[in-house]
Amino acid sequence: NKWGILWQSRNHLDGLRTHLIYDNSHMVRMFNTRQEARNVASREYGYIKTRPDLQSEPHGWRMPRPVRLLSIEWKL
Repeated sequence: NKWGILWQSRNHLDGLRTHLIYDNSHMVRMFNTRQEARNVASREYGYIKTRPDLQSEPHGWRMPRPVRLLSIEWKL
């Protein structure tokens, strides 16, 4: 099993929006353990917890959370 980080935001204009966080090479960031994903989310996005201005309108950002990924192998 692999783990990823799910970005979440909710505001009046867009409603609930979610997406997986990608790295610089446009690949989903994957982690071997949930704890590893939590540590990265906390280190890179932990500032959201202390920023009420980003949590309220118009942004509506939520703290990213770890999610289990289902790996699918594509063969041509």
